Amino acid sequence: MDQSSKLVCGDRPGQPQTANKAVILAAGLGKRMRKTDTHVCLEAQQDAAASAGLKAMIPFERPFLDYVLTPLADAGICDICLVIGPQHHEIRRYYSRTNISTRLRITFAIQETPRGTADALLAAEAFTGHDAFLVLNSDNFYPYHAISALCQLHSPGLVGYLRSGMLHGSNITAERLGNFAVIKVNSIGELEHIIEKPTPEILAALAEPVLLSMNSWRFDRRIFDACRSTQPSARGELELPDAVLISMRNMGVRYTVATCDQPVLDLSQRSDIQSVATHIAGLEVRL
Repeated sequence: MDQSSKLVCGDRPGQPQTANKAVILAAGLGKRMRKTDTHVCLEAQQDAAASAGLKAMIPFERPFLDYVLTPLADAGICDICLVIGPQHHEIRRYYSRTNISTRLRITFAIQETPRGTADALLAAEAFTGHDAFLVLNSDNFYPYHAISALCQLHSPGLVGYLRSGMLHGSNITAERLGNFAVIKVNSIGELEHIIEKPTPEILAALAEPVLLSMNSWRFDRRIFDACRSTQPSARGELELPDAVLISMRNMGVRYTVATCDQPVLDLSQRSDIQSVATHIAGLEVRL
């Protein structure tokens, strides 16, 4: 849909160059969300979306993805590409509606087979062109501060979320934090290494502050060649953190780490739905 007359994109004269495009990864099958949990009581529409694995469309008065998109628009993002699967007709129908947004242009890219996040990003290559762009998950609610920091970077980068901030404000328990990657930062604030799913022993040995990656990135075009070079991980998937490490090792890409002490919400499984509802209650959706 063409809403260019309603949008003001780009940088103001004299202001630093910012990113105004974002790719939202929403093509997953939602396997964990599909699992029935007899201890979780959901509203009928929430249960239907969860059973279909449509995490982005789980309603909290509005679909969860509406809440994810609002801080992007607040940060000056104008163009959104939703990477979806060929079966995700409901997402396409909802975000293709006339006047769904006055602040965002929303387009779609199809990941034909769910082969992992690096493969999903490749589906959006034509959308990004030669511009800098952000990449985020559709099942995480990111704070405005983190998104704004990514937009203002002058180079590729990512957000490192303080573990202490996640423990005090997120719906993610301490036991689940080990499911997320830990990042190591060098003395000049650049990414040194990513540790996927660190063991309790590795976590215990890390000195504070411990920074977590929640898959919030700023990239340039070089990431696509890295994605094409990525091999399946131990889980059998083509994973974006592996592509990042390839770009660092083989292409000399350097990633600035923006630190954030505010939490990210996670909507991975049915037991997350009530806690997410509590955290986002009262938030305004402004697309």
